[in-house]
Amino acid sequence: VRRHQEIHVVMGNEACDLDSTVSALALAFFLAKTSPAPKAAFIPVLNIPRADFALRTETTFLLREQGIPAASLVFRDEIDLGGLHRAGLLSLTLVDHHVLPGADAALEEAVVEVLDHRPLERDRAPSCQVTAELVGSCATLVTERIAQGPPGVLDRPTAALLHGTILLDCVNLSPAAGKVTPRDVACVSLLEARFPELPARDAIFEALQAAKFDVSGLTTEQMLRKDLKVLSGDELLLAVSAIYVDLETFLRRPGLLQDLDAFCQARGYVGLVAMTISFNERNEPSRQLAVYSRRETLRSAVCQALEEATAPSLHLQPLPSPWSCVGAYAQGNALASRKKVLPILRAAL
Repeated sequence: VRRHQEIHVVMGNEACDLDSTVSALALAFFLAKTSPAPKAAFIPVLNIPRADFALRTETTFLLREQGIPAASLVFRDEIDLGGLHRAGLLSLTLVDHHVLPGADAALEEAVVEVLDHRPLERDRAPSCQVTAELVGSCATLVTERIAQGPPGVLDRPTAALLHGTILLDCVNLSPAAGKVTPRDVACVSLLEARFPELPARDAIFEALQAAKFDVSGLTTEQMLRKDLKVLSGDELLLAVSAIYVDLETFLRRPGLLQDLDAFCQARGYVGLVAMTISFNERNEPSRQLAVYSRRETLRSAVCQALEEATAPSLHLQPLPSPWSCVGAYAQGNALASRKKVLPILRAAL
């Protein structure tokens, strides 16, 4: 701010999963190499505090594999976006999301570009360049963008990051998982054609999957925070956590109920929905759900909304729960990911 340095930040969503991180790193790298704006510094920002980075086990693994040290990354608590914006120095590109959370509403007018792979929930000013395409991974859109740019910009570490991310997001391009599109497949093929020495698809997918699901060293609180979305409605906050063990293992964790109580009370959540996912040896997903709240009316309303949902239908089967404040279900429709369940929960709130 003192030097009046223009800063162009590329930032992913608050979950800061591998797709958000790699999309931000790769696009900021590309813009820095190709942008006609010589005065601007292009900075990828990981949208979590640095202290939370250890929870992103697949991201720490892939960056370490590519020799990118955590010390060279910029985290959300290390840059004053509000101060830069108030000084008129901030341009913001959003990747892997397109609506800033309420706490960041003041930054909306700094948004100059959006790349997202979700349906658009709001319109942008005509001056904002919007790419919103329903592909399996936002990294696919970044790869397409780089491929359309000047030749020679893409280097091997960036290609390896994009390649691994698309494979993880699209479950190794498996049609059975319901995420992959022809454009994801085309980008993986393009990256492999340009860099034939990239690791085999199965090898990198399995290594990333193992890293993502390795929660062995995490506390319950860290497991809940690892992949967390928060929904708000009528002054209520509902946490929705993706959990990478099966529900039975999760519910048997020592002190789980106290941990759930403490987690929600500390953050002002009225309840929490835990969506577990695990995979069999054929990489087919198995999903289960737990709904926790001390407020019986809220818990019943959320459970009823999930049971009766038709778009999509979740095909829920009740499972035994050790506590009355936790409803547990097997989810027959394994293709209904959290992205598809969030609108059901939002409507219930």
